Amino acid sequence: MIVKMKFLSITGPRADIDRMTNRYLSKYEMQLENALTELKTVDNLMPFLEMNPYRDPLAKVTQFLGYMKDMPAEPSFDQSEDEILEMIRSINHDYMDLQQQKEELKKKRENIQARMKVLEPFTSLDFDLHEIMQYKYIRTRFGKINVDYYHRLEKALLEDIDALFLEGSRDASYVYGVYFVSDADAGKVDSIMRSLHFEKVDLLEDFGGTPLEAYRSLDKEVQNLTDEIQAVKDKRQEMFRKNASRLLGARIQLERFSDNFDIRKFAARTETDEQEEYYILCGWMSEEDANAFIKEAQGDDKVYIVVEEDREQYFGEPPTKLENPKLFKPFEMFIKMYGLPKSGEMDPTIFVGIMYSFIFGAMFGDVGQGLLLFIGGAILYFTKKMNLAGIVSLAGIFSTFFGFMFGSVFGFEDIIEAKWIRPINHMTTLPFIGKLNTVFIVSIAFGMGIILISMIFHIINGIRAKDTEATWFDANGVAGLIFYGAAVTCIVLFMTGHSLPGGIVLAVMFGVPLLLIALKEPLTNKIKKKTEKMEQSKAMFVTQAFFELFETLLSYFSNTLSFIRIGAFAVSHASIMEVVLMLAGAESGHINWVVIVLGNLFVCGFEGLIVGIQVLRLVYYEMFSRFYKGSGREFKPYTGTAKN
Repeated sequence: MIVKMKFLSITGPRADIDRMTNRYLSKYEMQLENALTELKTVDNLMPFLEMNPYRDPLAKVTQFLGYMKDMPAEPSFDQSEDEILEMIRSINHDYMDLQQQKEELKKKRENIQARMKVLEPFTSLDFDLHEIMQYKYIRTRFGKINVDYYHRLEKALLEDIDALFLEGSRDASYVYGVYFVSDADAGKVDSIMRSLHFEKVDLLEDFGGTPLEAYRSLDKEVQNLTDEIQAVKDKRQEMFRKNASRLLGARIQLERFSDNFDIRKFAARTETDEQEEYYILCGWMSEEDANAFIKEAQGDDKVYIVVEEDREQYFGEPPTKLENPKLFKPFEMFIKMYGLPKSGEMDPTIFVGIMYSFIFGAMFGDVGQGLLLFIGGAILYFTKKMNLAGIVSLAGIFSTFFGFMFGSVFGFEDIIEAKWIRPINHMTTLPFIGKLNTVFIVSIAFGMGIILISMIFHIINGIRAKDTEATWFDANGVAGLIFYGAAVTCIVLFMTGHSLPGGIVLAVMFGVPLLLIALKEPLTNKIKKKTEKMEQSKAMFVTQAFFELFETLLSYFSNTLSFIRIGAFAVSHASIMEVVLMLAGAESGHINWVVIVLGNLFVCGFEGLIVGIQVLRLVYYEMFSRFYKGSGREFKPYTGTAKN
């Protein structure tokens, strides 16, 4: 059902808006509308331009809680607003100090790691760095040379250069090492080495010891700094752990404070002659919540609530909030996919829930597979809150029911007796047609009944909307109901061997409704006493009316035949399970149970998906198209987020 809505205007002193929101409005669901837009007739309205003071503290709390992984704690709500803000300032001060310590330590570690990176290629060299740096007549050059040029260097060392080169390490591109040259030959050798693209690496400090010893000394410093950084992180973590409950509670409270403060985005402010500013909030609330809100705020002289009348004239259609029994709640998903009903329109949720489950069960009748769908869907629905799983679970109940009707258990038809028929081989003889599968006949008859019910729903919606044309002269209105009902009656009488009514009666039953449908526009204008002139010639009107009638008759026929798919899928389901049993060797008596299990799982998944889509198609195109518009807008409470 659709929850009845009321449009409320709330006003009071501007300084009281937060108290009113926290004390009253946060308890109820209200879809706020922009007061500046909705209250066009009120003069001197201005927007609120205040910045949200809770946004930055909330961001800080969220940041702090991001460091608290795997730290279960119950939120604490024993702090006032001022205490929360003071706690955040204090924790943030300590946090920033720790962050500064950590960044300084990280910077030191990065500098040492950069020194290690320079030294690493030379760790295989076995000499004391301090000692060679003190040579008086020998120059030492550390660096790297491209692998291709290294071979030239080896040749030059033998022939032209009076220098000693010691290789340290090499990678795919470079050879790292050091060469020693006398002070007298340093200029010449350096020039040759530059021509061979030798790139110097400056070891600007006195490391002491061998390169490997120096490298290990630096690595130890890095480890010590890493331990210090971890100690700072642990200290920070301990600080957050001690305040975990208060921080969790602060986030929840700050979210509520922030949401409530942001209500100003929808509010307007105004001034009276005494220059005292007032706020104005307006929006939609369910009748139950509105009555409770008004009752609770009765004794508060700072809160004024007005329930606006003529809401559709001034404020448009109210939003739609659906409220259905828990059993049918999951089917609201299908309604929202098609479109929500608007105010005054029938809520088809329960109808869809019953029809969808019933038709699915008829198309997918099997006791075992139905129970699997029921149990699996129920588990997912109650653990994961998946609406689709709830739909599958309810449909599984009807699949189980029709499984008993058809005598099928996991495809086996010799375990239980069919309470009704076996779809694959039960035939019925009809006049003029001959033998036809019984489930096809029942499917067509069921479809006729559904179309008649849909027409009745259309008439009810037309009466609610005070739409004369839709109620009386539409193809799905009273005229269409009489015509289609007469056609169904004649078909049933003929197929059951009864005589049809006389020719005059048939002419009236079929002719008059079609004539009313063809003349629906001029008849509606006549009843409403409209004097609009026909925009087209009479010949064009007759031609258009003829083709529209032809299209209407064709839609009656095609929509009715569309329901034959119910019987077709019931037969195909039984046929597919026969194939599964045949592949499993059931006829020979040596059953392969692996094939049975896999076959049933495949049918449950693949055919169940196809059947589910086909049933939804029947609901949308053969039922909804006759009575349901789905042009409503969803109720989206702003304040409801605060209380949840």
